[in-house]
Amino acid sequence: MSKMNSKTYSQHSKSAITLLGNLIRAARKEQKLTTTEVAERAGISRNFLQRIEKGDPKSNIGAFFEVATIVGVKLFDADEASLSKHIRQVEDKLTLLPKSIRKKQRKVDDDF
Repeated sequence: MSKMNSKTYSQHSKSAITLLGNLIRAARKEQKLTTTEVAERAGISRNFLQRIEKGDPKSNIGAFFEVATIVGVKLFDADEASLSKHIRQVEDKLTLLPKSIRKKQRKVDDDF
């Protein structure tokens, strides 16, 4: 029987995910939305939404972001125009960087 690989997350990652889940839950409750309503709008199950709100690090990041958007939690503390500007800036930077990163192969000296 093989062991399942379990991913360990840094404390910082765990804290950030917990914070986002709590912000989502608080915003949903402030808007008096049920878990069923938000889950349906996000196209996910109610159970999955509950895992997001609990900060499950194995939850899909896209689902986290979609639910945050639905309940009005601002990500990156920026509006859509600012996000678009930042995306363009990073894309411009990426065009100047190499397409892929490869480590140089060390030549094996097998002469004895």
